[in-house]
Amino acid sequence: MSLAVAGFACTVFLSAFLLFQIQPIVGKMILPWFGGSSSVWSVCLVFFQAELLLGYLYVHLLNEWFSPRRQNLVHAGLLLLSLATLPVVAQPGWPGSSIDNPTWSVLAVLAVAVGAPYLLLSTTGPLMQAWYARAFSSAMPYRLYALSNLASMLALLSYPVFVEPYFAVHEQAIGWSVAYVVFVGVCLASAWQSWRRSANESEAATVSAEATPAPAPAWNECLLWVGLAMTASILLLALTRQLTQDIAPVPFLWVLPLSIYLLSFILCFDAPRYYYRPGFLAALPIALLAVDRVLTGSSLPVPILIGLLSFALFVFCMICHGELVRRRPSVRHLTLFYLMLSIGGALGGVLVGLVAPAAFNAYFELPIGLFLCAVLVIVVLWRDLRPRWRWLLLALLLAHGLRLGAISVDYVKDYRRVLRNFYGQLRVVDVVDDELGVKRKMVHGVIYHGEQFLAEALRRQPTAYFCETSGIGRAMLGLAGNEARRIGILGLGVGTLASYGRAGDEMRIYEINDQVLELARSEFSYLADSRARIVPVLGDARLVLEREPPQNFDLLVMDAFSGDSVPTHLLTREAMQVYFRHLKPDGLLAINISNRYLDLRPVVAAAAEALGRTALIITAQPDPGDRFCLYSVWVLIVDRERLASLPADLQQAEVLVPRPGFAAWTDAFSNLFGILR
Repeated sequence: MSLAVAGFACTVFLSAFLLFQIQPIVGKMILPWFGGSSSVWSVCLVFFQAELLLGYLYVHLLNEWFSPRRQNLVHAGLLLLSLATLPVVAQPGWPGSSIDNPTWSVLAVLAVAVGAPYLLLSTTGPLMQAWYARAFSSAMPYRLYALSNLASMLALLSYPVFVEPYFAVHEQAIGWSVAYVVFVGVCLASAWQSWRRSANESEAATVSAEATPAPAPAWNECLLWVGLAMTASILLLALTRQLTQDIAPVPFLWVLPLSIYLLSFILCFDAPRYYYRPGFLAALPIALLAVDRVLTGSSLPVPILIGLLSFALFVFCMICHGELVRRRPSVRHLTLFYLMLSIGGALGGVLVGLVAPAAFNAYFELPIGLFLCAVLVIVVLWRDLRPRWRWLLLALLLAHGLRLGAISVDYVKDYRRVLRNFYGQLRVVDVVDDELGVKRKMVHGVIYHGEQFLAEALRRQPTAYFCETSGIGRAMLGLAGNEARRIGILGLGVGTLASYGRAGDEMRIYEINDQVLELARSEFSYLADSRARIVPVLGDARLVLEREPPQNFDLLVMDAFSGDSVPTHLLTREAMQVYFRHLKPDGLLAINISNRYLDLRPVVAAAAEALGRTALIITAQPDPGDRFCLYSVWVLIVDRERLASLPADLQQAEVLVPRPGFAAWTDAFSNLFGILR
């Protein structure tokens, strides 16, 4: 390999590595500002895809309008200007505007923090390939695209293993900024190589290559490129949301689907033979059945859930990207090809990240993506099929569409209310108990977030995870005495805990989602029936508590869930310090750690130990015939000196012992692998 070729390869590799390494860094940096919602990553991907589109458009126009030597000058100038935007550290003053319009606030934060460097990095891959094709007319530049995707995947996979566990987020951003300066130097060297070659021996090769006739791709071919890229993008974001909604919005579950997406690019563009069409088309029905199993609400262990969705995403992406490679144009139209791919990726991101939360009241984007994938398979196969096979595939497509339609109807069928916004989908449903009458439930994702019997005699009865025998029920009842109590609650749900309110009490309830508050008031009566004074506070609980003066709570309850996941920034050591600042010296902190997928006991135990407190764990395992209680696990954290003053039944609770070697989570560090069930 010549020095010039090595320079191009090094530039492409470094740019792609930095391009994807910054994504989890900045995503984790801003996640706590927006409630830890799984939608944060979806909106981040929309921004990154839009930047990629702008970068590819810039390269296409630069390639069409400027001579090779002027391209070198223009790009070198922009690279040097981008250094003025370093370091890529998001400013903490932005969170104040996040609640009113979180989607646009996320986009604004990203634009200010990483907009310019990310845009320049996004131009490097296609630009280097265009320059490489001019300099070496007999070479195949598409292999540089495979190299860039390999670097991107390595950047993503290395983050949760080698970067996140050992460096604080601010340190990660500073280190990335230093690496970007190195990249600018390497890219300028490649621009100088291109300048020299365009002025000397490669000029003739360039003229010869550009003189070679290459008809422009037809418009319908360009639309097919866009459609294939858009479908892969839709499925990437929709399946990532499925994972992060049900488990946790953490970098590992951001990185894994995106790595699979990039792996399909690597395999397809490095060597098209890796896309064996008959094999992947045979795997397509299996992948569709795997997603169907997840969409129908089947309860699966975490490894199986992740494995099924990862397999399905890989099959979908290999088909979409494999067909793209089969239809790639000549090198003359390389920049147009990449521009169409970036348009498709951006359209898919906009649909899932921006349009769907505003226009849909349920997660319809995943069925849409699955149906588009099936349609495009028929489109690319149509010319090669005999008539009878065409009719068979159309019949299968109709059956597939009807199945997806039924799943979509199930999202909203028989529910009283269905709402959706940036923070997810909420549904209210009535179910009939043969003995106790109608019971109304609120569902977030596939998880119940509270329920209430509607009969007059039962509607004030606490239920589910908050019943009187649960850990929080025992704590509420244990706060005896005639004095008025101040109680703080992080996460409203249907307002069940308000049923424990007594005359003179004040319950200050923090809730980030205004739709939850609206449903709790309009569909449930716990808030209206409570004897306590209820004070709802809209906003991310931790951010609000950080700004508020000490509230002197007797009891602070942490019950903030998004689907079945707890936002990680509410469980860190720093978060616990904020909670105890608002508690009285003898106050009690109660944390709901009930979870299907994550074992949160070591997280809470390590935080309590780090703060010099004692954690008591109370597991409620109701009898099978119990109509009011659900299985729940609560942890009560108290000052060690207060243990002896607790009610007798709480003193008998099991002390939660820290797991040996388990590091307490902080704002800069959290480890999902260690707590998967």
